[in-house]
Amino acid sequence: MTDPTRNAAIWYAEDGYAPDAKGMNGRRVAGASFLKGFFRHADVSEFVSLSQGRKGAEGFASKLKADCTRDIPHRAALTGAPLRMAPVETLYFPAPNYAAECWKRQHFGMAAYAICGVTHTTATQAVMQGFHDLRAAPQAPWDAVICTSRAVHAATLRNIELADEHLHQRFGQVPPRPLMPVIPLGINCDDFAHDAKARARLRERMNWTDGNIVVATLSRLLPYGKFDPAPLFIALERAQAQLPKGKRLNFVACGIYADDYSQKAFEDSAKALMPSVSYTHLDGGDATARSEALSGADIFTFPIDNIQETFGLAPIEAMAAGLPVITSDWDGMRDTVTEDVGIRIATQTVGPRHTAPEAWRYHHGGLSYAQYGNNLSAMTEINLPALTEAIVTLASDKTKRRAMGQAGQKRALEVYDWAKIIPQMQDLWAEQSAMRRAHAEAAQKAPRPNPVAPAPTDLFQSYPSKIAAPGVCKVTAKGDAAALDHILTARRHIKIGQMFEKLETLHRVLQAVQAAGDTGTDAQAVAKTLNINPLTIERAWLFFLKYGLIEVKKDG
Repeated sequence: MTDPTRNAAIWYAEDGYAPDAKGMNGRRVAGASFLKGFFRHADVSEFVSLSQGRKGAEGFASKLKADCTRDIPHRAALTGAPLRMAPVETLYFPAPNYAAECWKRQHFGMAAYAICGVTHTTATQAVMQGFHDLRAAPQAPWDAVICTSRAVHAATLRNIELADEHLHQRFGQVPPRPLMPVIPLGINCDDFAHDAKARARLRERMNWTDGNIVVATLSRLLPYGKFDPAPLFIALERAQAQLPKGKRLNFVACGIYADDYSQKAFEDSAKALMPSVSYTHLDGGDATARSEALSGADIFTFPIDNIQETFGLAPIEAMAAGLPVITSDWDGMRDTVTEDVGIRIATQTVGPRHTAPEAWRYHHGGLSYAQYGNNLSAMTEINLPALTEAIVTLASDKTKRRAMGQAGQKRALEVYDWAKIIPQMQDLWAEQSAMRRAHAEAAQKAPRPNPVAPAPTDLFQSYPSKIAAPGVCKVTAKGDAAALDHILTARRHIKIGQMFEKLETLHRVLQAVQAAGDTGTDAQAVAKTLNINPLTIERAWLFFLKYGLIEVKKDG
């Protein structure tokens, strides 16, 4: 049997893993890719999911059936009973914002299990505040936030430093920070292998010959949330003017327009700024179109200038397809795109004092997230002469393109295939388990009161005239099973769902009161007779009193 400390229960909801059902974005694409890679490469004896209900468990099982080629069983646990993930000791959460999961764990104690999150977009107000909330939550030192690049690690660390400075000023101390290893996202390289038929299909449809140099991008086509296309189009136009006769540049944008504004921004900019270069849009939601874009292109470009991006899966996908890559020198691409596989273009922006107005306006609602990202993009330069030169260099040199493409395929397979990434994640989970076990004796084991989920009648104990004493009171029965069912039907308690007690329990308790006859009984006596937790009986007692199914015995 494999070591369960190297496994993790996968927190599953469609929103984190199903781009086809919930909408195409980087976070969901990465989540779906991770699951596929995990199913294929994890060294585990079982797959464990943690979901809120049956639908989530079935969704995970469906993904497993579609993507797993190995005969490994699946065991489903629900969020209301997370300890059932055992003997697995770590919960994998598909985002960095898992403060709420820390509070849920508080019910069982901080040492009950470890939690591991992962960064995606870190620029939203929710995520930035989420790091503060995480530090204020019962987060343990054996918890982790996977940072997918060195740049994102630096940003995450700075976010946590700012939170810690605030908490220390208020309370005089801060708890130990979570682990923050740099582990990149991965891809399944086989999914992006060059397809000669797809290349031929696209180029024949477009009447492109060897003289046509196709520059492609694969991205959400979101000028205010991914990259501003105008500088790229200016560079393409300038590059076209420098190419020898017979070389024609053609640009392919494979992606999904977020809205009409985005479509017009791309298409109008292309028409206005690169009249000598053709513009073709392919539907990024279509797998065939994505394959045509990556296989039909000669150069891949990803000139990101927006803080919404953190890693950049698309350049690695292009590398796996054998394309040379031109990217901006920006966050994750600084790690992924080395000089042997592509060209990174220098970027620069302004300092913190210059962008303080954007921080405040976004925080108080004066800027939307789109406006916030757009403003910061407008103050970020991708060196235009260098971008132009890079396009000219690769468009003019087929040998260089081929060499970079081959190096990219090798790098993608050896560094970024999930077969290489999943073991790193499993190493982290084992480290988390070891830390948790080493500190388990000193750490909180027993549950403590949870300030964000107090018992309602603790919080609201001043509302009623009194709180019932143990046993509540001695009663006799005034109603039977038929009367109970009649009340439940009239009041529609069952229809609302999630009743405060099981119907079977209510019937058993009422029958026990009936069996006591005129002598009467109290809740503690019934609990002993039925061998049921006295708290359960007392809950039922108040319900029966509420509807007159039992009556306080006059001499009780």
